[in-house]
Amino acid sequence: MTIQDKKQLPSLEALFQPYTNGALSLSNRLVMAPMTRGFAPGGVPGADVAAYYRRQAENGIGLIVTEGTVINHPASSANPNWPSFFGAEALEGWSRVVAEVHEAGGKIIPQLWHLGTARKVGSLPNPEVLPAGPSGLDAQGEKVNEPLTESEIADLIEAYAQAAADAQSTGFDGIELHGAHGYLIDQFFWERTNQRTDKYGGDLVARTRFAVEVVQAIRQKVGPDFPIVFRFSQWKGADYSAKLVQTPEELEQFLAPLSDAGVDIFHASTRQFWQPEFEGSPLNLAGWTKKLTGKPVITVGSVALENDFAEHPERIQRLADILEQGEADLVAIGRSLLANPEWASKVRSHNTDDWATYDAKILATLNG
Repeated sequence: MTIQDKKQLPSLEALFQPYTNGALSLSNRLVMAPMTRGFAPGGVPGADVAAYYRRQAENGIGLIVTEGTVINHPASSANPNWPSFFGAEALEGWSRVVAEVHEAGGKIIPQLWHLGTARKVGSLPNPEVLPAGPSGLDAQGEKVNEPLTESEIADLIEAYAQAAADAQSTGFDGIELHGAHGYLIDQFFWERTNQRTDKYGGDLVARTRFAVEVVQAIRQKVGPDFPIVFRFSQWKGADYSAKLVQTPEELEQFLAPLSDAGVDIFHASTRQFWQPEFEGSPLNLAGWTKKLTGKPVITVGSVALENDFAEHPERIQRLADILEQGEADLVAIGRSLLANPEWASKVRSHNTDDWATYDAKILATLNG
């Protein structure tokens, strides 16, 4: 079944309209979502990583967000093959990635990441180092370390800021902070993992302070024009039902300090983009974020999975509506791009193969 065979499918031409926000100018609205691959031995991205991202740019992805890259902190990573964003060798490798993507006409930003207490005790590459988090608690509320001291928090803020400065000097087009899915920044947001009684704990707004200071420190190093994208979520990797906020009013309270600190674009991570976030409105998390902050947003969540193009035209219609009605500015695609690097070019040229075969390719890729 091809797109031509499904005359009722809506047009997705809105995906391919140019987009500019400040210093970030994109050829279209398509974003490659960050997906951990573990293909950087010793934390250093090689020629294969550069080729991997170049293929996406060559096939029409407007903005690439790299897989999570770990900042310069001994407890940031849990796998020696996850790419680092510090050290001369790793940064040189990323410089080659940037050059390849730019030569192919694309734009690319690194996602800056720290696992926090999602890191298991004894994990490589530093098995002797304990996980680090605001209260030393994991997602189950179990104590895995002592709470971070304010001095340690200051060191972490500096590590994020230095990584952003290195991204700028390496030639990246901006950065994304991973503030979602139960990792370090999100652990400061989440009441279950942040039970501090100092200035980094307390109510919902107070729990944004760490992230706010990270954004402010980055902005001080990179200047006013270097784009900062902030990814956040309600759900956590260990708890899909988790909620940071229950109402639009709470979401506004949560987002306002981050927006004021200097976030340029919010990346609102949901598991299914077509699901409304709150009762009484069709808006998803990205739609509410844009409505409440006025900032550009990226929507994401199972776009083009589950045979959507072939069997769920109503979901594709919803995606078209989101773009055309201005509920979101950009759309992130994840696993479909692993299964088919030509996804974007095929959608645009309307000569797509049977979408139902892609689920099998996706599973084979992820399991292989």
